[in-house]
Amino acid sequence: MTGYAVVTRELPYGSLNLELRSVNNRYLDIQFRLPDELRSLEAAMREFLASRLNRGKVDCRVNFSRVGGTEDLQLINSDLLQKLLELDRTVRSALPNARGLEVADILRWPGILGANSFPAENLNEPCIELLRAALDDFAAARAREGEKLRAILLERLGRMRRLTEEVAPRIPALLAVFQEKLKLRLHEAMINCDDDRIRLELSLFASKIDVDEELSRLRAHLEEVERFLFKGGAIGKRLDFLMQELNREANTLAAKSVDAEVSKTSVELKVLIEQMREQVQNIE
Repeated sequence: MTGYAVVTRELPYGSLNLELRSVNNRYLDIQFRLPDELRSLEAAMREFLASRLNRGKVDCRVNFSRVGGTEDLQLINSDLLQKLLELDRTVRSALPNARGLEVADILRWPGILGANSFPAENLNEPCIELLRAALDDFAAARAREGEKLRAILLERLGRMRRLTEEVAPRIPALLAVFQEKLKLRLHEAMINCDDDRIRLELSLFASKIDVDEELSRLRAHLEEVERFLFKGGAIGKRLDFLMQELNREANTLAAKSVDAEVSKTSVELKVLIEQMREQVQNIE
């Protein structure tokens, strides 16, 4: 199921923003985009997400924007500065005409400023709290989507039930029509036609078009789908399997059909099943 959530928290030393996006996927696939300060948290965040989600392609993005002035210009990474100066002297001794490092060059060097303005571990707890809040919003959004999806599926279940109930009463009528046609053909072909021959042909035809078993299985599968829709939880794979079973019975119903209305019903059933199958792919 798709989902989206974004949460922001203002800290004394900056703004922390976390965004969760999810699209449908058969398995759980989590991708992170984290600032350098939070790289060490990736394993814990992955474990936390896996404990709450079962499937989906999940993208987790975290951004941290420092408040202006939090980078204390008086705090310079002295160890890095000494290494830069040593490298500068080494290069200029080998290349006397080379331009030396200027103050602007040093201040722009990655890691030279603000490295000690605040401990990076101060972001760990706020980030986990932010992830928890985002997941709560994420779950609530998915729950609302799930309710709408369940209503759609239940409406289609009702239509399928009505279609299956319309098929059963047509079978006796089809047998009666076939019996009259059979009698006529047999009497035209043979002068003397006993009732045993007619009963045999009628029995073979009744066996051929008997769809009571298929209709019973269709009803059972529909009841099972409804049961799982109200059960909740991770039901996507189970529903997908039931869609396959429903489609199998609808195909058998079509294969046995000798009546235009029954054929039409089987086509309508397959259309509804395919629509439901597409919706089921959005369920965990």
